[in-house]
Amino acid sequence: MRIFHIFHSGFLVRIENKVLVFDCLDKTISKEFTKEDKVYVFISHSHSDHYSKDVFEWENINSNIKYFLGDDIKLNNKKSNYYLMGRYKSQDTDDLQIQSFGSTDSGVSFLVTIDNMKIFHAGDLNWWHWKNDSKKAQRREEEDFKAEVKRLQDESIDVAFIPVDPRLEEYYHIAAEYFVKTISPKILVPMHFGNEFAITDKIKDKLSPYNVEVLRIERKNQELDIRLK
Repeated sequence: MRIFHIFHSGFLVRIENKVLVFDCLDKTISKEFTKEDKVYVFISHSHSDHYSKDVFEWENINSNIKYFLGDDIKLNNKKSNYYLMGRYKSQDTDDLQIQSFGSTDSGVSFLVTIDNMKIFHAGDLNWWHWKNDSKKAQRREEEDFKAEVKRLQDESIDVAFIPVDPRLEEYYHIAAEYFVKTISPKILVPMHFGNEFAITDKIKDKLSPYNVEVLRIERKNQELDIRLK
């Protein structure tokens, strides 16, 4: 498995000739696949830091490309290779099994089973603990996040892409730490940090007591080779 960190919450995952693209804003990442590849694009929701209409231009490169979209995304022209997914839906295509889960913001999160591996991309599913919120709002955010994670407890997740948003200040880590303690993914990939790459060192140190490999990301378009045990 090869993972490219595109930017923010955008990633490309390649497994042989199968390519998964998550929440990508940079249409030039298409240089990483060809018309012969099987390409699957996942867009968790419509926020501008997760979604760009430019990704639909990739149909000119790969005519068999398929799109899986959170159902808050508005489409002018729905095609047969566009799959709108609300929360808690399933879609099998080719040799992929795709499940949508909830979010604590807009849209959905995705669990993709491919080649006996499970990959989870959280989208905006996060423990949004804002210091200036009321105690009631903070409790609701905690409860909503934990309720969504509970739905994943029976899944053996290999790779999880989880937000570590630096705007949450000292609470940037609480979603990732709870997810690791509850779900025990083999690999955690931090995301949703913009250009604040140093936070990936911080979360790697923070999660060092746990049995999880945390990937360190230093720049845009960084390639990471993964060897699952």
